[in-house]
Amino acid sequence: MAVQAYILVQTEVGRAAEVARAIADVDGVVVADDVTGPYDVIARIEGPSVDELGALVISHIQKVPGITRTLTCPVVRI
Repeated sequence: MAVQAYILVQTEVGRAAEVARAIADVDGVVVADDVTGPYDVIARIEGPSVDELGALVISHIQKVPGITRTLTCPVVRI
């Protein structure tokens, strides 16, 4: 069973749409939408393990130009 997480992203002013498009192109990203509120983009990612998700966030998503901060929220099944 795949592990999933939501990534809450803050961006530089005016860059939410381009950041969402860039994140959506990363392998392992299921969907990325620009939103309003305290975060500018919310993405859902999927991978085989928590470690793989962490590597995806650190190695690919956080390197997208225009991102200022991310918060990773793993999905739990209760």
